[in-house]
Amino acid sequence: MIPVLLEAVEAARIFDLEQLRYAGAPSHPAHTPGFNYFLHRHHARGAPEARTGASGIIVTPEHSGTHIDALAHQAENLTLYGGVHVDEGVQTSAGFKKLGIETMAPLVSRGVLLDVAGERRLDPEYAITAADLERAERAEVRAGDAVLVRTGYGALWSKPDEYLRAAGVSAAGSRWLIDKKVGAVGADNMAFDVMGPADPELKVTLPGHLLLLVRSGIPIIENVNLEELAAAGVEEFLFVCLPLKMRGATGSPVRPIAIA
Repeated sequence: MIPVLLEAVEAARIFDLEQLRYAGAPSHPAHTPGFNYFLHRHHARGAPEARTGASGIIVTPEHSGTHIDALAHQAENLTLYGGVHVDEGVQTSAGFKKLGIETMAPLVSRGVLLDVAGERRLDPEYAITAADLERAERAEVRAGDAVLVRTGYGALWSKPDEYLRAAGVSAAGSRWLIDKKVGAVGADNMAFDVMGPADPELKVTLPGHLLLLVRSGIPIIENVNLEELAAAGVEEFLFVCLPLKMRGATGSPVRPIAIA
């Protein structure tokens, strides 16, 4: 079995779906200042031996760069997925006692790219409809799939002001994905949803977060880099995404890959 798997992986192409992390990269206003790295120990002259060492300190919100949302990340009327109320000893200063990111298993599943943008980046703050997703469904979306939605804004990662005005999935689009019984969703934008406007029916901003995380228990991956995958014309693939085991955290940086 192992030789067969190794042979298959060696013959496949691996796509790195993580955006570069650095100070000044795009960040959601709720999670500023975003990623920061500080070199703490330096290589320097005067060491007692030829070997020297260097190491640094990472200071970052868990919702910075390419990351996945834990089910503890969002609540509706102070209630998390599965009817867990945050006031029942669940929410603490040291993190969540339930539904923290450490409870999320590694994601290894079939992945599907819905390239809604195609050859033309979507308009700023465009709300992707269920019909848009259906038109982009070159490979059939099946139950348990990880579905990645491309808006085209992943190419603007180095331009934060433009990136933060990305298109996103509408509430109706999120419902379409829920009806497909997907295992996880992701997009090449900051919030999966369109940032800003409240949904007229649900009366909340980021309606997909409520529908997917709170009501359906479907994790969301944000700031995914889908440019290389789309350019290669890949529509279905093996998707691997490994959240860090940080106890009680509401999300985790990830480096997802697609194997095709």
